[in-house]
Amino acid sequence: MLPLSLLRTAQNHPMLVELKNGETYNGHLVNCDNWMNINLREVICTSRDGDKFWRMPECYVRGSTIKYMRIPDEVIDMVKEETLSKGRGRGDMKRGGMGQRGRGGGRGTFGNRGGRGGGQTRGPAHQRPGSRPKPN
Repeated sequence: MLPLSLLRTAQNHPMLVELKNGETYNGHLVNCDNWMNINLREVICTSRDGDKFWRMPECYVRGSTIKYMRIPDEVIDMVKEETLSKGRGRGDMKRGGMGQRGRGGGRGTFGNRGGRGGGQTRGPAHQRPGSRPKPN
């Protein structure tokens, strides 16, 4: 389970966010981006000492300032069910399908032609369809 997929599932659910400076933000997650920046609504902010409180209609939290997040267990269960249902449909897929190069594909090669390593030899057994063998 990836953290971003967990956060995307947690949209419109309550969560608590503690920042590295000790402040906590308690509200409903509106959205998040790839850098874990989040928007919260109906927020109650608590100072690091726990003696001051602020109520805000919405706030933006930069992802790099977050220490941890606490989300409801029901959201985690939703993500687990989602990953299980996605995993069932992938029984036909095989690793390393077409278009993927293995080790030694070489730099700057196109379709494994030329470059260092990974190239294919084109002897008599590896002729292109429709091509004639070269005379010796």
